Amino acid sequence: MIEKKPVSPVARPKTVATAPAYTAPAAKQPAPFFFRENYIWMLAGVVVIIIGMLIMSGGKSTNPGVFDQKEVYSTTRITIAPLLIVIGLGLEVVAIFKKIKL
Repeated sequence: MIEKKPVSPVARPKTVATAPAYTAPAAKQPAPFFFRENYIWMLAGVVVIIIGMLIMSGGKSTNPGVFDQKEVYSTTRITIAPLLIVIGLGLEVVAIFKKIKL
């Protein structure tokens, strides 16, 4: 029969709680720009609205003392420019409600 020797408290191996090993931080990745496509749509809408406003404002009259009805009430100023503004506002709505792709 094998006899067990009593182990003194000094001889017992102590378990030491060790901190997790240090890992060097990885190279910083730039934060993803989630709404990039939405901002592109929004910028396109603003550009279309600005074009509509510029077309609506038109140019200056050759003679400021004479009212030219054809120049003020032209199809471009009365129809096309407001349509461009409404289309630009529609693009803004699309930009707001468009879902992002992750």
